[in-house]
Amino acid sequence: MPSGHHLLKAKLNGQKGLFILDTGASNTCVDQAQADRFNLKGKDTDHKATGAGNGEIDIQLSNKNKLKIGDWKIKKIPLVLMDLSHINTALQLFDIEIDGIIGADVLHQGKGIIQYEKELLFLK
Repeated sequence: MPSGHHLLKAKLNGQKGLFILDTGASNTCVDQAQADRFNLKGKDTDHKATGAGNGEIDIQLSNKNKLKIGDWKIKKIPLVLMDLSHINTALQLFDIEIDGIIGADVLHQGKGIIQYEKELLFLK
């Protein structure tokens, strides 16, 4: 991607989606606008998400989700639901719309290895 981000396809609760890989994101996040499509049940929380230059964002938490990236899969993964419209607005320059962000939690659980020059992600 021209912005330097890496995109990956994944299945969330059996539905295909497009995600940005972000090693700086602590948690995997899904756009609240896509919650119904991915059958995500959000629970309100007092926690807020913070990001570069966007202040605090209200979030919901969703538990017991199934995520599949390539052949790697995990059951019962917790996810953060939040408004990602500001990211998708920026990505319109590249004619891309994402469903969410794959964060460091997935990389840690999957013992992830990234080969940047070949744009490959390995998960165990």
